[in-house]
Amino acid sequence: MFKMNDITLKERITRSKDNSIIFRSDYVQYHPESVGNVLSELVREGIIIRLSPGIYVKPKMSRFGAIMPTIEEIVKAIAERDKAQVLPSGTTALNMLGLSTQIPMTYSYLTSGSSRSLSIGDRKIVFKRSVPKTFAYKTKLTALLVQALRSIGEENIEKDHLNRIRVLIAKEKDKDALNRDVAIMPVWMRKIVKPMLDEREKHETVVK
Repeated sequence: MFKMNDITLKERITRSKDNSIIFRSDYVQYHPESVGNVLSELVREGIIIRLSPGIYVKPKMSRFGAIMPTIEEIVKAIAERDKAQVLPSGTTALNMLGLSTQIPMTYSYLTSGSSRSLSIGDRKIVFKRSVPKTFAYKTKLTALLVQALRSIGEENIEKDHLNRIRVLIAKEKDKDALNRDVAIMPVWMRKIVKPMLDEREKHETVVK
């Protein structure tokens, strides 16, 4: 039987917005055993779903059932909780940029926080601590490109990769920030991206 503070906690979680990511650590003001009991009860009642140890979601429901959060939404919630920066790397970065159609089972992220890994169903999220300069880029595009190109490797860049990068460069809205970012990219990456920027600049000048 729940005590009064347990009932208050249960109501608080139940009233959370749909698609809310809920962490056990969000409720440090309550007794740990009470938090565990309430979370377990809500899981049994189908109000929340356990994603991983200490991580739950209050899912949005459709006529087909619960709509689960994306990996990106889960990662964003973890980053906000930890007050950390995160950046997709490896196959995750390639997939996000459309440079690969491979759907990763392991989602890799660099973080300014602690290294860790967690399983979400049959998928795995791996956080690897990185140095501050990893997060120095002003545009998300450049930050992702650096990780994606590093994953591909200089010797393995193909025409399809270049064509896709050219499209991404042309679509980036913050041109000034992009120019500043490219200036601090690793040299071999800059040699790939800078001509595309120049090409965009030339095209925009002709259009004017």
